[in-house]
Amino acid sequence: MHYVRLLYLYAMNQTFKKWITNKYIIAVVVFVVFMIFGDKNNVIDQYELHKQYRKVKTEHDYYINQIAKAKQDYNELFSNDKNLEKFAREKYMMKRDNEDVFVIVKKGKDEKVKTVFEDTTSEE
Repeated sequence: MHYVRLLYLYAMNQTFKKWITNKYIIAVVVFVVFMIFGDKNNVIDQYELHKQYRKVKTEHDYYINQIAKAKQDYNELFSNDKNLEKFAREKYMMKRDNEDVFVIVKKGKDEKVKTVFEDTTSEE
């Protein structure tokens, strides 16, 4: 029984030596190691580039959405004079000569700005 086990180990050892000393196996192993660590386009650099690409792609999508939103706001703003006047009054604090402007800012999750225009020349 012990002799059979030794014979099996010897056969396995010979098979292992054949695989290790095979020139094609050695060439493939050297090639794979070179591609992983040695080449200028190695796997590690490719992973870093792919990670950077995903980040840039996410930023690109964000800016595409922001451009679409800006175009929508632009079209809404210049579609009629009432919207343009509202924008000018709220953003740039423009007012008529007989008005006072009060800006009310609500703090919280949805920070909202409310602009109140009060006519100062009204007679009471």
